Amino acid sequence: MTDTATAPATAEQRYERFHTLREQSVATPTGFLALVNTQWVGEEQTIWGVPGTWAPRPGGASGLIVRAATTDGIVVDGVTVDGEAVVRGKDDPQPSSVVFDDHTVGTVIRGEDGQYALRVWDARSEDVQRFGGISAFPYNPAWVVRGVFTPHPEGTTVGFSHLKDDGATRELPVPGDIAITIEGSEYRLAAFKDGKRLQLVFADATSGQDSYGVGRFLFLAPNPDGSITLDFNYAVLPPCAFSYNFNCPLPPKQNRFPFRIEAGEKQVLNTDGELLH
Repeated sequence: MTDTATAPATAEQRYERFHTLREQSVATPTGFLALVNTQWVGEEQTIWGVPGTWAPRPGGASGLIVRAATTDGIVVDGVTVDGEAVVRGKDDPQPSSVVFDDHTVGTVIRGEDGQYALRVWDARSEDVQRFGGISAFPYNPAWVVRGVFTPHPEGTTVGFSHLKDDGATRELPVPGDIAITIEGSEYRLAAFKDGKRLQLVFADATSGQDSYGVGRFLFLAPNPDGSITLDFNYAVLPPCAFSYNFNCPLPPKQNRFPFRIEAGEKQVLNTDGELLH
């Protein structure tokens, strides 16, 4: 049953609620601001900031192997490591939990090349402590844009560059084209698949000026009739705007708008109201 006394009643109120929840989520113990290291493990090695030695699992099995003494205090799946333990990756049906101390935890992720990395999250990171908020444009109904989604054949991909890949591209599955018309011009956009939704990575004339220079994300879902709504008020900053330890996709050429989209999130700010990074 909906609580009509507290549920946001207007588009502006829903937007403000969304913005408040976004600011809360990025500062949680495993929010974007808490990520202090992402280290890929190709051989047995140490990892900056945490104890133990870490190695790939034989045969490409999900996750990593950690070797540590009880004095290191590493807890994997509720058990203190004394010798060797398997840390299953997030691609496993039952990913492992890793705890280093009362404010530092770890997760293991898989790269597209099959290699695994340990991510280290610190609830007391410098960025968490310095975070002041996310600046955003005021809600603007003019930036709720209707479009048409045209499916691609199964297996269609588009090459996306990533921030830390030195210009190399990764082929990501793109389920279809999104056609929109803005100021009399038609644009055909590429959004790649993100679970059950689509992720549009875009830039516009505010990028690098009023908004984050790398670009912004907008998450979408086409309707059964082929229509799709792009509400740019819900454009969000990518994870790499909050921590240098993320590697974000860059907007492909067709997703770079020549005009200003004055809607959605702009920048990550510190407690003094200046840019955090």
